[in-house]
Amino acid sequence: MIKTRNRTIAAGTALALLMTAPLYSAQLSAAPVNSGIPAIPQSQTGTLPLVLAQASIEELRKRLEEEDLTDEERRLIEEQIEALEATAEEAPAAEEAAPVEEAPPVEEAAPAEEPPAEEPSAPAKAPAEEAAPAEETPAEEAPAEEAAPAEDAAPAEKPVEPEAAPAAEEPAPEKKAEPATEEPVKEAVAAGEEENAAPVLDSQKEAEASGEARTGGEANATAAAEAEQGPPPESDEAAQAEAVPQASQLKSATAAEGTRVEESQAQARVEQRSDAEIIGEIAGRVILSLAGRQVVGSDDRDRLRRGAEEVYYEELRGGRTRETIIRANGAQIITIRDRYGDIIQRSRITPDGREYILVYAGDRDDDDRRDRWRDPGRDLPPLRLRIPVRDYILDAGRFDEDPDAYYEFLDKPPVERVRRLYSLDEVRYSARVRDAVRRIDLDNITFDFGSASIGDSEIAKLGALAEAMGRLLGENPGEVFLIEGHTDAVGTDAANLSLSDRRAETVARALTEVFEIPPENLVTQGYGEAYLKVKTEEPNRTNRRVAVRRITPLVAPVASR
Repeated sequence: MIKTRNRTIAAGTALALLMTAPLYSAQLSAAPVNSGIPAIPQSQTGTLPLVLAQASIEELRKRLEEEDLTDEERRLIEEQIEALEATAEEAPAAEEAAPVEEAPPVEEAAPAEEPPAEEPSAPAKAPAEEAAPAEETPAEEAPAEEAAPAEDAAPAEKPVEPEAAPAAEEPAPEKKAEPATEEPVKEAVAAGEEENAAPVLDSQKEAEASGEARTGGEANATAAAEAEQGPPPESDEAAQAEAVPQASQLKSATAAEGTRVEESQAQARVEQRSDAEIIGEIAGRVILSLAGRQVVGSDDRDRLRRGAEEVYYEELRGGRTRETIIRANGAQIITIRDRYGDIIQRSRITPDGREYILVYAGDRDDDDRRDRWRDPGRDLPPLRLRIPVRDYILDAGRFDEDPDAYYEFLDKPPVERVRRLYSLDEVRYSARVRDAVRRIDLDNITFDFGSASIGDSEIAKLGALAEAMGRLLGENPGEVFLIEGHTDAVGTDAANLSLSDRRAETVARALTEVFEIPPENLVTQGYGEAYLKVKTEEPNRTNRRVAVRRITPLVAPVASR
């Protein structure tokens, strides 16, 4: 029945096309070049007049009133009117049936045919093939070790690659790997336009993964809290205006009296939270279950103590410990940890006695550090991003050789007011807290499957970022940058957490050993597959990345400059 109606419509309108074609052609020829009328391919020139003809019954009746019509023309017009009036009654049924004929599955199948053509190699990587390069290509990774002792981690990676590869099992060869083209994906992900792009904010990704939903009352309360956030701060000082102590109230990292102890004694003092459980150790990384989710315990002691003249520890009141690292030039790096090992204060004291505060969350009572982990982000309303995504996430692939772009981006303030200063673990483990500061995705540096190594060419791509960091540190030696490591979704959570943490450390070591960024100004943390940039369970190079945030406004008072 549908086919019959369509034939009726086509037969009736064919006549009108012949009659209206001269008028339509005249309109097109009269239109200026930039009139906004799109060019119509030759094969499609009948479609637009067809639509016009179906809506011109009144016009045809007016034509019948013209005196200069021939009998044949008058007959044709009358037949056209009858055909249009007859089909108008049947149009609703035809419109209801139209969706059946539209959107055939052929169009959906087309994209699926593209990736294999562009990425023939990805499906061919079986698990054994992924593991093999890790063991067979030390020569390729050696330059990275020579150029940046970041690859001191390489010996630890040799047993790790077999550990990570079996845990991070590759899918069967028939599964497709990377997106069809990488550059468009990078742009689309940043803009949030790609179909499989993840949400922009890490806290949104967590909420989506957990399936959290808000009731009507919670939603109203959230809306009110969001309204109180106000516009984004214009400076770090404005962001911290209501949250931090004045410079005169700050305490030196050396102020408290301590008792010297051995490092082993200091380590023994660290207590374990009641909701924390050690799951195991992978490639030197301790994997914890913290408040019901897996995290990796990132430890920066080795990076900071490299080349130190002396390191000693002291016991402080309230279960705290103080670590002092003395470097060859006389500078001291002093770190105070609470009873759970969380860094609550860190300072650099220069040989001339100046103290630069890098972390300061030590002005709170010990009672605030609960036996159970509590995400400080739960005290904050969901973040409503009031700036364009491009101003919140910088894709490094677009600014490889432009240190000014990095500098200007990193120098921007948080996107919301800072409620208080946080410890390093609070920043590391709270996506909502981290969301307050902008992010650079180093998508110009990606990693091979199961690898935490980068070669000379990749290290060179860090030059512009390092130059920008150096300029910021010249203005404020207390700046702190968080280096985040990420993996794709292939493999176990524990293996990916370990691997991502090693990726973050690789980049941090390269920044220090090659570009002389002080290690105490860099904080590392691996997040595994928790915050995918592209939502896919397949191997994906875009997800195997490192990101950078300037977290200074979250952990240190800007007044300390």
